[in-house]
Amino acid sequence: MAEIVRRPHLQNFIDWSADKPEVVVLTADLTNSCEVGPWRDTYPERYFSMGMAEQNMMGFAAGLAREGFEPWLHTFAVFLYRRPLDQLLMSVAYPALPVRLIGFLPGVTTPGGVTHQAIDDLAVLRAVPNLTILSTGDATEVESVLDVIHAQPGPVYVRMLRGEMPRLFPQSEPFTLGRARELGPDHSAYGPDHVLVLTEGICTEEAMRALPAVRERGVQVRHLHISTLKPFDDPTVLDALAAAGGGVITMENHLRTGGLGSAVAEVMADAGIPTRLVRLGLDDTYAHGASQGHLLAEYGLDAAALVRAVEWLTGEPLGITAEDLTELRVADVHSTAKAEAL
Repeated sequence: MAEIVRRPHLQNFIDWSADKPEVVVLTADLTNSCEVGPWRDTYPERYFSMGMAEQNMMGFAAGLAREGFEPWLHTFAVFLYRRPLDQLLMSVAYPALPVRLIGFLPGVTTPGGVTHQAIDDLAVLRAVPNLTILSTGDATEVESVLDVIHAQPGPVYVRMLRGEMPRLFPQSEPFTLGRARELGPDHSAYGPDHVLVLTEGICTEEAMRALPAVRERGVQVRHLHISTLKPFDDPTVLDALAAAGGGVITMENHLRTGGLGSAVAEVMADAGIPTRLVRLGLDDTYAHGASQGHLLAEYGLDAAALVRAVEWLTGEPLGITAEDLTELRVADVHSTAKAEAL
């Protein structure tokens, strides 16, 4: 089992901001739910509570950025691209201002139902020029993504995790822009018919639960964790796609349309890679309110769903049961501020 880290963003962001007076925080009535209550108390002169007025918050952030500040907007992901999309497009992305959009509760990480589940954010925001799009998958990436965001000259949107989460990746291997993480055993000896799995966000942990059992059955599977969704030009990914004669599986906490699976399909089409592609994601549907584990299983985004996808590609039943999968970790993804914990 991986080390479990509770609220890694909270104190880390406070410490990271200490020598960066240009960094300011804006929230939309979700301060504690987005883990910046202590940040507000530490740097009160750099904190702006904008209320439930996300369009105004986005425009205000653009003005701050034009005056030399670096605004970090902390709210639930849905409130960073649904209501204020016009302000994001015209006031932030068009002039390529350094506004940082920290979007919590991506996909089905919340039981809050359709109003709080950002299941189409990648589809919408991948079409926005000048915008960098990132996705965190564990505590190490939550901690180290700050430097990546800060280094970008234009706007950045990040699917951020909160609450309790695993440390899947060593702290010595921080988030790196545009570089996939190689997970699992050495793949250099794999044959031409091996399978490639690409995952993002919380789906990476599910894949890590499934793939040891798959490999024990003799299936060669290479696993890449994707944390940069835009730009999507990592040569490691292109080379891996071209080499995976046994097929490609993408697995994402998002709709099958417009996210990681679509980005991979575009790269494969542009490069003329004639390999079967299976895209695991929400299939043209809204999710309902339930626990993260329940939703992942119901919508085919968990370890068992990945096993089924491998079986379909290989044409062979693997005989893997729930008991064969790495132990399920029940995550506490919610803030201690229960009134805001949707």
